[in-house]
Amino acid sequence: MAGETDMIEARQQYAALCYRLTRSKKKTAIEVLLITSRDTGRWVTPKGWPMANKAPHEVAAQEAFEEAGIKGKVAEKPLGNYSYLKRLDNGTSVPCVVDLYPLRVRKTKSKYPEADERTRKWTTPEEAAELVHESELKTLLIELINLLDG
Repeated sequence: MAGETDMIEARQQYAALCYRLTRSKKKTAIEVLLITSRDTGRWVTPKGWPMANKAPHEVAAQEAFEEAGIKGKVAEKPLGNYSYLKRLDNGTSVPCVVDLYPLRVRKTKSKYPEADERTRKWTTPEEAAELVHESELKTLLIELINLLDG
């Protein structure tokens, strides 16, 4: 009997969409931070699993520091969510739903836990949308522009 037993329940993750505002010649622009994943080197946002005694937005902020060396002010409400297949260490994949929390960057540290394992890249939301693989994340990056411009 196919059906419910074939369905794997999606696992929850929390991510930070790290951004900063830059000013040049009276124009304000938005830059977002992408990092490389440790396994495939794809461009992603800092994200992780739920943590005991931490609210989802606090998890997003913690992951931003551990994976990207970012400190800042994280929103308590997510911008939205996206889904993807997470490859586990044992070679299997599980579906994940990721709540994405905007985080306005205040400090960028050069020393942080995963500094030797990842590359950071500041870019426009438009370029970031082209670099990430997840279509729903692409949409959220474009929505960020509208949210902050509005």
